[in-house]
Amino acid sequence: MIEIKTSEKMAERALLVGAYVDASAKSEAISLLEELEELVHTLGIPVVERCLVHHREPHPRYLIGSGKAEEIAALLKEKECDVLIFDNDLTPAQQRNWEELTHVTVADREEIILDIFGARARTREARLQVEVARMEYSLPRLTGAWSHLGQQGGGIGAKGEGESQLEQDKRRIRGQIDRLKRELEAVRRARATQRKDRKRAPVPNAAIVGYTNVGKSSLLRRLTGADVLVEDKLFATLDTTTRKIALPNKQPLLLTDTVGFVRRLPHELVESFNATLEEAALSDFIIHVLDASQPRVLEFYETTLHVLTDLGANTKQMLVVFNKTDKVGDPAILAGLRRHFPDSVFVSVHTGEGLDKLVERIGDFVSNGTLTVELHIPAARADLLARVHRDGTISSLAYEGETAHVVATLSKRALEPLAAFIVEPATA
Repeated sequence: MIEIKTSEKMAERALLVGAYVDASAKSEAISLLEELEELVHTLGIPVVERCLVHHREPHPRYLIGSGKAEEIAALLKEKECDVLIFDNDLTPAQQRNWEELTHVTVADREEIILDIFGARARTREARLQVEVARMEYSLPRLTGAWSHLGQQGGGIGAKGEGESQLEQDKRRIRGQIDRLKRELEAVRRARATQRKDRKRAPVPNAAIVGYTNVGKSSLLRRLTGADVLVEDKLFATLDTTTRKIALPNKQPLLLTDTVGFVRRLPHELVESFNATLEEAALSDFIIHVLDASQPRVLEFYETTLHVLTDLGANTKQMLVVFNKTDKVGDPAILAGLRRHFPDSVFVSVHTGEGLDKLVERIGDFVSNGTLTVELHIPAARADLLARVHRDGTISSLAYEGETAHVVATLSKRALEPLAAFIVEPATA
């Protein structure tokens, strides 16, 4: 991993390389390389130059041809760069070959993302998830990392006298991975318990999803007043944050901010962040935030849908929200997005434009999952009346003898423990 804090000499000048095979994929390769530059800047490493390389087929030694590899090595020396970063995934052997050729640190996109996640993880769950992913990434790269790895070892705990130091180190790391996964599973069980508690207090829940740096955390902060981290950086926040808001009709709603998506998210992170992302799969509906000022916004929309499909959350009701409309200079762009997404909402979290309309639409989504019923509750059951007040909206309340006559709107989940007291079916 690239050390961004503890190393004596931090990486100061980076050269980025993106390689692609299909000529028709050049535009996407350029976009991915631009995104890689944003990722590298997030680590605080200046980018000196970007190189886009077209090659006919992947080469086992350097990924690209040896001639082009020599050109890049010469450019690296000319620009006095101390780190070479590929947008492509490099095999452990290719990474070592490049380091031998260039005598500088070599990383790929996956390693950069892992380093960002490692720097930004705050909760215990996030830190454990990142540590597991980093170790799984590093395990096949141990060969040749230290000069002692070829030595033979024996003794207590060794797998025979012929076990090499490399094998011992790999076994030790696998043991650490197993231990971390057990700890992570315990944290996930605790999260599941918290989620069950939320279900017992059956308030509707919406998950805010979207590409990284589209303004999800800013939206949560603006709607709820939550004190959450907001930065103009990729992956500014990795941990889920859930806050309650009261809609105009007094109906409560839980909003959950989730980790942002990115193209080519490392497989290890998709697996290890399932517990975080499953908040989307378990929500009542999804608020999908997009950056209206992003030229490739439709591509980012598809990226998020792909991840949601993998999570089994693609069948959820979805409210599409285009943020950062204040950054769009051409009205035709917004008009085109409105034609493509006729049921979407356009807002600017920065200026506040459109937020009232968004809250109104969120209220509509919540109403679709609620029922208006008449309840006859014994006056002595103050606990049930308190539940109705807490979890729903009361439109009328009158007492007749020892019975409270209540007309209220509640979510279907909230009505389950009150089923015995319902005297009128849904009217809205």
